[in-house]
This record gives sequence, structure tokens and C-alpha cells, in this order.
Amino acid sequence: MVKKEELFEAIGGADDELLERAEKGKKRRKIRWGWWGVAAACFCIVLTSIFWKQEENGQGMKTVYAAAIAEASYPEMATYPNEMDFVDKRTGDFDDEGFRVVYDKWKADRDAQLNQPEGYDEHLDSFFAKTIPQFLSGAEGENKIYSPLNVYLALSMLAELTDGESREQILEAIGADSIETLRSQVSSVWNANYCRDGAVTSLLANSLWLNQDIAFRQSTMDILAKQYYASSFQGEMGSDALNQALQTWLNDQTGGLLKEQASGMQLDSSTILALASTIYFQAKWDWEFSEGNTKEDVFHAPDKDVTCDFMHQNGERNYYWGEGFAAVPLRLEESGNMWLILPDEGVSPESLLSSEAVQQLFLSQEKSENQKHLIVNLALPKFDVASDMDLISGLKKLGIANVFDPDISDFSPMTSDTDKIFVSQAKHAARVMIDEQGCTAAAYTVMAVSGAGMPPDDEVDFVLNRPFLFAITSEAGMPLFVGIVNQP
Repeated sequence: MVKKEELFEAIGGADDELLERAEKGKKRRKIRWGWWGVAAACFCIVLTSIFWKQEENGQGMKTVYAAAIAEASYPEMATYPNEMDFVDKRTGDFDDEGFRVVYDKWKADRDAQLNQPEGYDEHLDSFFAKTIPQFLSGAEGENKIYSPLNVYLALSMLAELTDGESREQILEAIGADSIETLRSQVSSVWNANYCRDGAVTSLLANSLWLNQDIAFRQSTMDILAKQYYASSFQGEMGSDALNQALQTWLNDQTGGLLKEQASGMQLDSSTILALASTIYFQAKWDWEFSEGNTKEDVFHAPDKDVTCDFMHQNGERNYYWGEGFAAVPLRLEESGNMWLILPDEGVSPESLLSSEAVQQLFLSQEKSENQKHLIVNLALPKFDVASDMDLISGLKKLGIANVFDPDISDFSPMTSDTDKIFVSQAKHAARVMIDEQGCTAAAYTVMAVSGAGMPPDDEVDFVLNRPFLFAITSEAGMPLFVGIVNQP
């Protein structure tokens, strides 16, 4: 039996700076003497370049290896400087000049990563606005999480594998006027939202898993590697080894947060290809909660009241309101925001999914007329919420239909070895965790081819003790995760 250690090689490994670094205050010169830990493991393990090529050994038994058809190259990023490295251990003095040199290098890399061509994200808001209510509706009292960016990247890869009307339907749904435009857009979107610098972890990964008995077009796999950062591997479909490898890849790319969901991902021998897209995100609050202020309280869930831990914080924040809701953004350190949207009494979270005023907060990033800077007495339940869903029905409602019909689908850019190819699975899973230090979240998508009133002048209570919406946005202003919390 081939051992797992003989099949997998850890390429990324654990970044020490992702596990601990000096806690940074509002001003860089303010040193806090202590270390912070992450809520989940930040390991990036990818498949090695040699796997699952079927061969007969001397005893007539099969040994499983594999060969990579194309491999993505990920950007190198300067690491955010550990402030404690610039403190003289003898005198306690801070080397501001030395810190500035390293900090400026980090800042230049971060700015370059975010500096994408003007208009690269044009029309994406339309896709996000359509899909958020489509895939979050029907929660029926349960938690439901959706990653708009993750599904966009998966559908973009699917468009590259198709042609004709199959491709046109996908392009129209995601808002791209041509495959050339999409290639440029995807690359910019990917880079603007990818970060592995020790300050923020926002890891995006794509892969394709190919049937070793089918000849695939190398040119398409090369485009996917270069423009979509997707690595391609071939193996024996339906084998335990390939299923285990896919599950392991999903777990590695999502920090193990979706292990339960990934364990059910199985590909049978009729599968021609599977594509997988993942996102792993971790960031600290810009203003952390004090654990001493965390207290038990009652959350009014749809079916019954439950007792859970509530984090408390009082201070000046921006407060937003509109018809049927109030909202407060929590800033993430060196990243975007986590938006908390509390429906008015008697208003369900689902009824706000299509609200233009709600979507404007975390899509357009525009300032709302209904906002005020005042003291907010915030009470937020700690939560760990997860969900998984089948996307096929929702994708059909968005106009993506041909790829699910073997009689009319067109996958000619992928292979000419076989026809009657269709999408047989489209699974999406996501999980979000928050605590006093920050938030950790992950998602994957796998497709297998076979009004409130104005607040008081000075102070307002914002208590999320009933079902609410949240959205996590990146520094680039895109929605990474959107969800409904019915059961914290």
C-alpha cells in the first residue's frame, strides 16, 4: 500500500509569520509585548508534480502516481515586518529607520498587488447582486454561507473549457463580453484578492482533475495555469487514491475548515474532469474585542431561544440604516470589512438579500446618505457557521443551462476524445468563524463534468440577538463571503 507521505509533498508549508507576529497598534511605534495566534491552521499544501500514473509492478499490482499537465505559479510577496524584530532587547529602543525600510518594501508589494487596470471589475457587481439572493434564499431557519468570489472563479474556469452557446451563457451570467476579456479580468480579480504577506491571509487556489484515459488539450490547460492560476492533474477516475487526493487538496487549501464537507466529495469512473476552486481567508479585527467583555446572553433563533457568548464593544463607529435594517462595518486589519446587517423586528434576513440599499454597502463601497458617526454599543455573538449547497438549480435560473445537457453542451476546447459531456455536479461549501481576535473563513466550489428610522444623535445600541446578515469584503472591495446567521 502506498503511504500518503509518499504521494504528497508539502510545497507551501506553514509560514511562521502567519502563526505569530507582534500585535500592531494604531501607530506602528506603539509596541504591544505579546504574540497572537490564528484561529485555524494556515498551511498551504499542494500536490507534487508526480502522481497517479498507473503502472503494473512485479507482482501484478497497480501502483498509483500522477503527472501534472500544467502547474500554476503563485506570486511572491514581501512579509509584513514583525515589529518585535526591530526592538533592541537590551535597551528596548525601537529601530524606526530599519522598520521603515522593510515596511516600505511590504507596502510597495501590497500596493502592486492591488493596483490592477482601471475597470477590471466592471460588471462584477451585477453578478454578485444576482447570485447573492439566488444562492442564499431558502435558508429556512438554518445558517447559509455563500462566497461570490469563489463561485465567480469556478464559473470562469468552466467558461474556458466550453465553446459556442455553452460558453456564451456563462459569459453573460458573469458579465464578460468575450473570453479574452474574461482572461484578463480573472487574472486581475485573482491578484487583487490574493494575499499571503503575514498581515492578512487570503489564499485563492484552483485545480483541475482529469481522467487519465482522456486526451486533453494542452493549450487550454496552459491558459488555465497562466490566467486562472489553476494546476491540472491526471489520474484514475473512481479510484480511492484520486478521491482521497482531491479531498486532501480541498482540505489543504482551506485550512481543514471544510473537512466534513470535503469527505463526501467522490468522483466515479464516468467522470471526465473535475475543477475545484478554493478560498481561505483570515484577518484580525482592526479593533479587537476584549475577552473580559464576552458574556453569555440569549439569541432569539427562529425555532427557539439559545444561550451563547456575546462579544461586547463600545466606541465610535459608522452606523448605517435603511428600510428594514441597520448596519455596522467592522474594519479588518490591513484588509476590508465585515458588515453586520441587522433586520428590523419582524423583518427576515432573506427579505433583505435583494435590497439595493443593503447591497450598496458591501458591493459599490459608496457612502450612503443614511449614515452617521456615533457611539455604537455593539453586542455580537461569537459564531462558527457552515453550509454546503448544490448550485445546479440556481445556475440554471441564472441562464447557465447548456452545460448540464449532454445533447447540446460544447466542451470542445477541453477535449475531442469524447462527446456527450455534461456537468453532473456543482457543489459549494463555506464556513466562517469569528472570535475576539478576528475572523477565519473558507469556501470551495467543485464542478464535475459528467428601513429603519434615524438613530439618536450621540449613541445607539446595536445588539445582534436575532437572525442577521453578514458580508466579508476584501481590501479590493469585493464580497468574499456573504451569509445568514440563524443559529450562532
